[in-house]
Amino acid sequence: MLRVGLTGGLGSGKSTVADLLRALGAEVVEADQLGRALMEPGQSVYAEIVRVFGPEVVNADGRLNRARLAKLAFEGNRVQELNALVHPAAIEAQRQWTEALFARDPAAIAIVESALIFEVERDARLRGETEGVLANWRQRFDRVVVVTAPDEIKIARYLARLSTDPAGREAAQADARNRLAHQIPDLAKAARADYVLENSGDRAALEAQVAGLWQRLKADNNKIPRNEF
Repeated sequence: MLRVGLTGGLGSGKSTVADLLRALGAEVVEADQLGRALMEPGQSVYAEIVRVFGPEVVNADGRLNRARLAKLAFEGNRVQELNALVHPAAIEAQRQWTEALFARDPAAIAIVESALIFEVERDARLRGETEGVLANWRQRFDRVVVVTAPDEIKIARYLARLSTDPAGREAAQADARNRLAHQIPDLAKAARADYVLENSGDRAALEAQVAGLWQRLKADNNKIPRNEF
């Protein structure tokens, strides 16, 4: 089995790439989906978030108000504080998913779509960690794929996804820029990646890149002895 991390900044199009790879035969899990499950009532991550950020992040129905939590984290310079609560559990959930998949299909290509593969490592090292899966993403993945796009295109995609009215557009644009400021620039990510896909908007060009990537990942998978897992 080949463990692949698929990453890219906000609005880069990594979810589109994930869908294309899934259609070609890859097994894909979204880190956001796993993270959302961990932030549901009854989960230890949920309890820690409420303890640290306070009851104001909880809706009347008992679930987290993710928009309010994000606002507190990004505007209050508490992103790393939030990530320190969520990332360890989310990465453990990714490991469990990968191992369960491997048990079913030792020849699978497992893709974890995650926006923050490099940022998890950065933040762990800022906390003084030097070992383990948080401080070294190479312990989690055999290959990493980065999807890149110009920041203005990323922001435009983010705004289109939100479908904001003109009155909310300026605030949403500022939010997008703030989120991008907390992410490592594409150039730095690309320098450390095994494969880079450029996604400026041409769907046909992206599909061609993904098709080529899939052939390379299958070849990489064939090179890794099964007993390495």
